[in-house]
Amino acid sequence: MTKIKQHEYTLLNEIAQDSMVTQSNLSDRLGIAVGSVNWYIKRLIHRGWVKVSHLDRTRLKYDLTAEGMTVFTQRALSFARDSLKVYGNYREKAKLLALELKQKEVKQVYIDGNDEIMDILRLTCIEAGIQINETPSDVVLKVDGQGYRIGW
Repeated sequence: MTKIKQHEYTLLNEIAQDSMVTQSNLSDRLGIAVGSVNWYIKRLIHRGWVKVSHLDRTRLKYDLTAEGMTVFTQRALSFARDSLKVYGNYREKAKLLALELKQKEVKQVYIDGNDEIMDILRLTCIEAGIQINETPSDVVLKVDGQGYRIGW
């Protein structure tokens, strides 16, 4: 797979969504200087991923080339695959934790945290028939590094 930096990917994404976008708009959206946007776009053009058309003397239009679209799509697919791996790992750990809780006859827990990782645990507990308390209880579940832990 072709190596692509985050700013390059983000620029390709913005151009794919709006070929009439200005460098000033890109600068605002990405939170980087206009000069940096200009440098990155020149790099994308040099790599053959973007082509530029002059609509008039002050207006440019950017389009992804076939190669640019391929690179963009490969990066998006790679990200999706990586995300699914992460999800699968957390889901498996959540299932093991829910099984451990069921074996210990725990019927209700408090989940300390409110992000996507904890949502995986929350849904897994509900699926296993474990009630989720709104306030801290005897059993508190937390994220611990790359997994979960039980606080008694």
